[in-house]
Amino acid sequence: MPQFFLNKRLIILLVSIIILVALIGFSLRERSKLTWPEQFVKDTTGWVQSLVSKPANYVAGFFENLQDLQNTYKENKELKSRVEKIASLEAEIQALKKDNEDLRKINGEEKTLRDMEPSPATVIGRNPDRWHEMLIIDKGSLSGIKKNMAVVTADGLIGKVKSVNQFSSTVQLLSAMDPKNRISALIQSDTNIYGFVQGYDDKEKALLVKGIPSGAKVEKGQTVITSGLGGVFPQGLLIGKVVDVKPDQYGLNQTALVKPGADFYDIENVLVIKRLMTQPDTSDMSDGKEEDL
Repeated sequence: MPQFFLNKRLIILLVSIIILVALIGFSLRERSKLTWPEQFVKDTTGWVQSLVSKPANYVAGFFENLQDLQNTYKENKELKSRVEKIASLEAEIQALKKDNEDLRKINGEEKTLRDMEPSPATVIGRNPDRWHEMLIIDKGSLSGIKKNMAVVTADGLIGKVKSVNQFSSTVQLLSAMDPKNRISALIQSDTNIYGFVQGYDDKEKALLVKGIPSGAKVEKGQTVITSGLGGVFPQGLLIGKVVDVKPDQYGLNQTALVKPGADFYDIENVLVIKRLMTQPDTSDMSDGKEEDL
């Protein structure tokens, strides 16, 4: 008797498996319409899912909004403190600026290396083959643009004017692979450190500041600006931040890798910078000016 029931259960199991496989095969066939039991099950399941998901989404959204509100409160608090610091810094800068102007008047010095005159321009063309080397702006000689003038964005220096036409100019970017593209730079620290921007590391996406004395202490995070000693660029234009320092192949100097402040890829509006302090004529010594430093 037990053997009979065992065989009966085995037969029922096998029949059930066969039916299940048949149903699966039937449901996987490509059909234009579903059977009414399938439609009923599908509609019922969808209705239950909709009934459950709406309250669940509402509750989840409520907690997400609550978290966003808390984050917004914290960010607002931080921004308020920053705004207060910015306001105090602006007041301090204005006071220092006035003191500086007064001292310059007393000493009879009317101009400094920082004096500049910006001219806004718009990028009107870029060659896809030389995207990281050149761009064209809508200002030329009729707008007072001259060769070798610095070109910046709101985030920092991007390059210099390479050639000038009447109504447009070509700008050479700092990321261009041109050995003659040299710019006098200053690394801000307790003691100013001088070097020159020459070259671009495409792998690291960083500018190369060379000619730094081996004994100079250069650290990550230090700000790099134009020195103003090249005779063309004014002093104080932001170049970027130091991300790494390594000795050159002979060990006599150091090379700093500098992450540019500006984005060389996405550029729409620029400022062409005219230096107001003139430089004595040094054409007998060099014809490249900023490039030959």
